Amino acid sequence: MGNFVLPETYHKWVYQDRREMIRGMEQGNVPSPEKFFLGFTRHNPVFISHGSSGLNGSVKGVGFVPKKQFLEEFTQAYLDHIEKGWRDGYSDEGLKVLNETIWAPENEDKIDFSVLGSLELAFKHSWQNYQEKDEVTLLFFEPPAVSFEVRGKIEIHSDGPYQQFINAQHDVYHKPNKDRWPERPAYLVHIEEIYDNGLGENGFGTRIM
Repeated sequence: MGNFVLPETYHKWVYQDRREMIRGMEQGNVPSPEKFFLGFTRHNPVFISHGSSGLNGSVKGVGFVPKKQFLEEFTQAYLDHIEKGWRDGYSDEGLKVLNETIWAPENEDKIDFSVLGSLELAFKHSWQNYQEKDEVTLLFFEPPAVSFEVRGKIEIHSDGPYQQFINAQHDVYHKPNKDRWPERPAYLVHIEEIYDNGLGENGFGTRIM
């Protein structure tokens, strides 16, 4: 979606500020534990679902994905690193790959900001509900005052290029296990609405997109 634009406040918080932290880490600017874990609230929203498993909330990791025309390019960069296998310095090298692809400032126009990707690892309440209904709300919260609510539709990809990319994006930093990829379906959350739920003047459930 070439014309899709995130609200500036959400875009800065969820992508640009996180990019600054991650790129700084590669340069040796390791944040304090407090800042590090607060920074990762941008990555771990609560996925809210409803269906036969009841009204459910589940914390899952998310990340943006490339536009379709760049998906193969980014995936191959991850695979070039992953297929060398686990070794000393693997995560540091993986961080460098991430900073050359998804977090590179010059690549920002290659990112599809209309979509957030995630993996299903638990196969319990969320999984059952999303089999039945594609409605999803993601609730982000950074204590004490920042919160965003993202509403949209969810797609399940059990195979294909997006499923491979999101698994590779996970394993490019964490210890890789390609044998598990066929067992890890991916979610694509297509963003439809965004609300500022924070404590600021324009917060408290104000729709910003």
